[in-house]
Amino acid sequence: MTRRQLLRSAAALATTPGMRAMQAENGRRAILDRIKEPVFPKRDFDIRHYGAKAGGTAKCTESITRAIRECSAAGGGRVMIPEGVYLTGAIHLESNVHLYLASGSKLLFSTDPADYLPVVYTRFEGTECMNYSPFIYAFEKENIAITGPGTLDGQAGPDHWWPWARKARSDDRKALVQMGDQEVPVEKRIFGQGHYLRPNFVQPYRCTNVHLEGFTVVNSPMWELNPVLCRNVIVRGIAINSHGPNNDGCDPESSSDVLIENCDFSTGDDCIAVKSGRNRDGRRVGKPCENVIITNCRMRDGHGGVSIGSEVSGGIKSIFTDHCEMSSPNLQRALRIKTNAQRGGTIENIRFENVKVGQVAEAVIEVDLYYEEGPNGPFKPIVKDVYVADVTCNKSKYGIYLRGFPDAPITGVHIANCTFNNAANGNFFQNVKDVDLKNVTVNGKAVTL
Repeated sequence: MTRRQLLRSAAALATTPGMRAMQAENGRRAILDRIKEPVFPKRDFDIRHYGAKAGGTAKCTESITRAIRECSAAGGGRVMIPEGVYLTGAIHLESNVHLYLASGSKLLFSTDPADYLPVVYTRFEGTECMNYSPFIYAFEKENIAITGPGTLDGQAGPDHWWPWARKARSDDRKALVQMGDQEVPVEKRIFGQGHYLRPNFVQPYRCTNVHLEGFTVVNSPMWELNPVLCRNVIVRGIAINSHGPNNDGCDPESSSDVLIENCDFSTGDDCIAVKSGRNRDGRRVGKPCENVIITNCRMRDGHGGVSIGSEVSGGIKSIFTDHCEMSSPNLQRALRIKTNAQRGGTIENIRFENVKVGQVAEAVIEVDLYYEEGPNGPFKPIVKDVYVADVTCNKSKYGIYLRGFPDAPITGVHIANCTFNNAANGNFFQNVKDVDLKNVTVNGKAVTL
């Protein structure tokens, strides 16, 4: 056999399902091998020693800030939030600081927007800006953690924070996107006081070695856990229950090497949404979200169990979801990939395997390029190499819903060993190329193309 024939044979072998599965598993293991928990010195800094009083009426922001600063100055350690309710404004973590929420503790976040000033460098729905501080924030830090069985309560609701969603859509949100499209320097995109862009709850920004584990999140203004441009991130054993507008549970954004495991989500938007920046601003930053593992999680209410998008202008690749359980009449989709010709972006190597779905309101598997602006834009998205295997669902509107553009079809969708029962409308395919279906049953009938 000639060298050319050998190369062709090797290339053909690499495209077989067995070889693809082996390559995927090797890639997954490599990601897990790189993800490590940060290690902290065994020193504790109890916020009560800095003047914090339990009860939820006296603000403890200054006491918590002093404890964090002294902890960092000493070389790191653990800042203790003891049992009780502590009212606070914005908390800014420093390098080598582990914020620990003891059993029975609750951080109650102020409803006064002034407690989240001055503005900080942040992202709002995928566009960088200067805005109110996230409730817990870290900028360009390393080795940070929030763990423990306590609770983070944002006190958002119909009377606080959530009404800003409607106010922002008419002016501030549109103005920010326009600034991004015009490449106004981020330092001049100033919002905050007098504006209505809600702060995210927990946002490490450009951080390395981030560990979030064990706590409960309720009543968030909008996105709950939002690591942006971070590397080596662990999100483990967290319960999120917040049903306001844009209340995504966990949004890894333009980050790499991320593990999300053993978490419970019931949200007002996507349970997990993988993102990489919006429109021109996302392309300017140019950092994909990649190497994300989502495993052993449970999703109830939400727009999507695992969503990719819609802010994907920087690209998305190598997202592994496995051994999750999803079910609720208020959960719209299990796997959802959403983008359009304004967002653009390349979405590739998405694996969704061994997932049990009780019921969803729309589709079990959805890839839709017509989200919001749809084809109205010059940046046709690329969606390719989507692998779905061993997924079952008992009730949905669609089993599989794939809708691409005529000049930008969805390519390389592989679905195997899946059973979708009681799918009211069966399947929907439009502008899809190279769909591979093996042992896929919808409403008791084998699906073929």
